[in-house]
Amino acid sequence: MSLHIIWSLEVSNLIIVESENDKYFVEALIDKLRLENIEIGKPICDIYKFDCLGGYTKLKARLEALKLDNYNKLGIILDADNVGISARVEFINECLKHICSDVQLETINQLKRSEELDLEIVCYITNVDNKGELETLMREIYSIDATYADCLNSWRRCLEDKGIEVKQKEFDKIWVSHYLKYDTCLKKDKNQKSRKCANELINNNENSNEIENNLKSNDSTIKKDIWNFEHKVLDDLKDFLELFK
Repeated sequence: MSLHIIWSLEVSNLIIVESENDKYFVEALIDKLRLENIEIGKPICDIYKFDCLGGYTKLKARLEALKLDNYNKLGIILDADNVGISARVEFINECLKHICSDVQLETINQLKRSEELDLEIVCYITNVDNKGELETLMREIYSIDATYADCLNSWRRCLEDKGIEVKQKEFDKIWVSHYLKYDTCLKKDKNQKSRKCANELINNNENSNEIENNLKSNDSTIKKDIWNFEHKVLDDLKDFLELFK
């Protein structure tokens, strides 16, 4: 009598995101929701930069390179930026045409099955009031005093008075960076906040890199109690993730 052992591959779910920061944030939220079998793929943007999608070339290329045989569901998360949710959903549909012809998404958080790919597809667009990106959302869910970061409003007005515009996208990133470095010091450093935290920021003032370093560190800032993960602005994103149970 022969013994036959059958190995079964565990079928999981894949979510693709724009940036490394999106990846760290979504992973933290997945952990908070105690969800399993969700893989966050390599971000579309190899390095952080503004408007990294560049038309639809990067998302199209990522979709075409995916090996989807072992996945039940495919999720796509993009930023609304200034174009809004509907425009981003259409953007995703244009890219999806290159891997399947039987799925057109109508809105966020709506699973559509592709018989061609033998999986379900769904998207979410990161936004606050139909625009913005991750840092826009993070400004909404901060949970401790943000005196240092909020003082940047005066700095911005000063620049505007001198005819220098700081775009909202850039300002949100700077605000989050200051919140992470000035307002959220470890308790043991609070008595030295203005010296220790300010000096750290001055010595490393690349905003996007600073945010990323804080989000991905072993003592991850995104997992500390400085964010309100119960904020209603996260409800749609949570609903999206719950679809991958």
